[in-house]
Amino acid sequence: MSILVDNETRVVVQGITGGEGKFHAEQMMAYGTDVVAGAVPGKGGQEVAGVPVYDTVAGAAREEDANAAVVFVPPAFAADALFEALDSPVDLVVAITEGIPQQDMASVYKRLGETDTALLGPNCPGVITPGEAKLGILPGNIFSEGDVGLVSRSGTLTYQVVDSLTQRGIGQTTAVGIGGDPIIGTDFVDALERFEADPDTEAVVMCGEIGGEDEEEAARYIGEYMDTPVAGFIAGRTAPPGKRMGHAGAIVGSSGTGTAESKIQALNSAGARVGDTPEEVADAIEDFL
Repeated sequence: MSILVDNETRVVVQGITGGEGKFHAEQMMAYGTDVVAGAVPGKGGQEVAGVPVYDTVAGAAREEDANAAVVFVPPAFAADALFEALDSPVDLVVAITEGIPQQDMASVYKRLGETDTALLGPNCPGVITPGEAKLGILPGNIFSEGDVGLVSRSGTLTYQVVDSLTQRGIGQTTAVGIGGDPIIGTDFVDALERFEADPDTEAVVMCGEIGGEDEEEAARYIGEYMDTPVAGFIAGRTAPPGKRMGHAGAIVGSSGTGTAESKIQALNSAGARVGDTPEEVADAIEDFL
């Protein structure tokens, strides 16, 4: 099995007439993803990458039976695109866009809470169920089918860990990029809940980083509710307080909150096995299996 996406996922690409939207739509289709439509206001009636373009996500979902949307829309217009997707019948929205203003995302987050839609991102690489579907910019060639779930705030860490697993013959059920912005949709706990409920996921990798308290909340969930073993990695151990490192949400507060040490301690206390390097994370997964 898998979580969030599979070979029945039918995708509409928002922003498909732009360079990035078209390129990644073609990459997704080459992987085998069922991209059935694009959605760009005022561009309805065109065809891009061999798929029809509609003016709205709702129209695409209605005409092409789409149940997921991927957003490749510039930051200034991305919130409107997300509102449009959330008001449509799709079950999953993947926001690849980086740099959406936090004020815009606060409004989107409020609307998200009024729906049953799952949102990944923004500022995320997407989601992939190897051999079935990928939504976003993940390099499909490094993934393989298997029984390890992965959830990460960092696309680069995802690629490093997955490559190490695949090289050892350890495949993945689904890999989920939740995004590194301060305000996101799906968080660690949401993904861990899904993996815990998936009978085919035998172990989970969780890649976090400095900033915020999402990893500590995930640790509490792991300790109280998870039987599936978890291996973790926390990036940013040497980051100085007050300096943003990479992602917009990767910053240690002046009070010392959100440090790598506090997250590692919380995960270790919850029974997760935290590696000092991505290779050590793969070692832990190998031991679990």
